[in-house]
Amino acid sequence: MFAAPFDYARPKTLDEALALLSKHGDEAKLLAGGHSLIPAMKLRLAQPKVLVDIARLDALRRIEERDGRLVIGALVTHAEIAADRAVASRCPLLAEAAAAIGDVQVRNKGTIGGSLVHADPAADWPAAILALDAELDIAGPKGRRTVKAGDFFVDLLETAVKPNEILCEIRVPATGALVAYVKTEQKASGFALCGVAAVVDAAGKRVRVGITGVAPVPYRAAAVERALDGQPLNAKTIAEAARHAAGGVTPLGDIHASPEYRAHLAAVNTARALERAASR
Repeated sequence: MFAAPFDYARPKTLDEALALLSKHGDEAKLLAGGHSLIPAMKLRLAQPKVLVDIARLDALRRIEERDGRLVIGALVTHAEIAADRAVASRCPLLAEAAAAIGDVQVRNKGTIGGSLVHADPAADWPAAILALDAELDIAGPKGRRTVKAGDFFVDLLETAVKPNEILCEIRVPATGALVAYVKTEQKASGFALCGVAAVVDAAGKRVRVGITGVAPVPYRAAAVERALDGQPLNAKTIAEAARHAAGGVTPLGDIHASPEYRAHLAAVNTARALERAASR
């Protein structure tokens, strides 16, 4: 099926892209890697009047260190993150999550910013971004603002990014090696039925856990984190805490997995991610 007719614009600067969004309002859509938007347009699920292609904005394609944090531009591809030496040494959770996304074609074309803003409930990045307690820099007509990862995901396919705004970069802390991402995937697509990212502090007594694929909105497993706060990480404490991995959320149910199965996967993958992270 072919997409509905649309006008195409390829801005050369971020300011030009923002001006186009302000001019066309809800009739405009941003194009980055296109892995989510283009199929939706072909199915007529999305019918923008104007397509604003930001894929060539070099300012959003950088990976750099700044003020002690790793800064990932929104247009950096999954493959670039998986292969980057600075990411591997400073924030290996990002490299591990990137390598688990889709297939080679998806990783080479899809972008971290496009995935995060699309906010598919089965995407991989949200779990890692939440566990890292990342900061997301968003540009709009009134300037830039920073949103914490915990406030970024609002609802199913909805984030804190407004229609006239653009996600510019993701800032994450250095973590060391005590991290892990464990996913049970839907085999045909590679999307997560349940993906769990775990970050353990150097002392091994404080953890952060992000979960995707289970609920309509990715979330921090706060009950798991509280149960392990100050506790030694061993098979017993991890197993007991992981039982609360789906606490406080309503798991999704579809043709791929029932709510009960997703809740079960949340507990199993949380335990596996924490054990793997602690073992490193």
